[in-house]
Amino acid sequence: MKQKEAVWLKIIRILLGLVFIFSGLMKAVDPIASAIKVDEYFISFGMGFMHPFSMFFGGCLSTAEMVLGLMMFSRIRVNLTSIFYMLFMTFFLFLTAWLALAEHLEVNYGYDFGVVKDCGCFGQAVKMSNLQTFLKNVGLIIPTLIVFFKRKTIPDIRLTILGQWLLVAIYVIAVFFIQFICYRHLPWIDFSDWKKGDNVADTFVDQPAQKSIVYVYKNVADGTLSYFNEEEMMSMYDKDPNFAENFEYVDRKDSIIRDLVRCKIPGFTMTDTNGGEHAFGLINVNKETPTYLVFMHDLAETNVKGLPALEQLAEYCAAQGYDIAAVTNSSEDEIAIFTEEHPLPFPIYHNTIDPVKGPFMTRDAVRANPGVIVIVKGIVKDKWNWRDIPEMK
Repeated sequence: MKQKEAVWLKIIRILLGLVFIFSGLMKAVDPIASAIKVDEYFISFGMGFMHPFSMFFGGCLSTAEMVLGLMMFSRIRVNLTSIFYMLFMTFFLFLTAWLALAEHLEVNYGYDFGVVKDCGCFGQAVKMSNLQTFLKNVGLIIPTLIVFFKRKTIPDIRLTILGQWLLVAIYVIAVFFIQFICYRHLPWIDFSDWKKGDNVADTFVDQPAQKSIVYVYKNVADGTLSYFNEEEMMSMYDKDPNFAENFEYVDRKDSIIRDLVRCKIPGFTMTDTNGGEHAFGLINVNKETPTYLVFMHDLAETNVKGLPALEQLAEYCAAQGYDIAAVTNSSEDEIAIFTEEHPLPFPIYHNTIDPVKGPFMTRDAVRANPGVIVIVKGIVKDKWNWRDIPEMK
């Protein structure tokens, strides 16, 4: 008679499986974010030369997590699965212990290890500090140990060995398919601060102070004073062609209607070569017409196959009277070289960042290079990977 799994052990096993499935899935739906996080760890450990392999290792990690979780949940090769679980959790327990300690030394004693502050263990879905991640792993190692030592009492699923491995192959293919689709297009779940419906004007752009200007003029004939606002002054000469002869300028009174309102997350700029700032002009709550923002965070890595679609989009915007502009973290010299090689019918503005510390708003706004975000009255209305830019008519 086949041994039956204890109920309490089944609950622990299922929960362990679900944790790994969730963790792997949150990485799989945003493979570019996973690659970025792996790259951050490479840089942190002085392995920046591994940058070209970031996508590969990020994909392998999310696949391993999700497949192990599914194997644990489905009772596939339980003995082998529990061993891999143990190896996996032991490695990350020691890794996160070091990261938590290093971050503590950085914050409190001035050391600089370049520690990655957000572990990314649940992708972009759950933000956790290194200490929180370490404590999470301490909590997970306990049920992992229980399942490991009780693995002989957990029966495999009622399939042949070949059937079990075929099921594992299906799991692997499914995870790779999810990653492929989300890489080619956009993540199925958008965890960014630029998702549809987000008010990016309030979040990323300072709202300048609003002034009221009143001009004081004296009537030359009777000496009475008249007060005109800016709008009235612009039309006054049309209403009275002899205004300059009939009225004498006396004074100007400025008053603040609304103080400068700082954005919630500073650091997003759109600067031209002369130092002019265009973010507020293109992204503000009073702008009725759409703004099409093209994100090309690194021009050296921009997929030039997407440029024809951008040119067609620019033609549509020009015909409709809509604004279109691009923003990049690349330097002004790199912008000049890129535009010389690829003349585009819209400006490319510069967003200054620290190459290590960021903030990486242009990179993280849309998981595509190039990618497009449509903004109306400061609200994100749509966003596309360059492959998915619709044909505008």
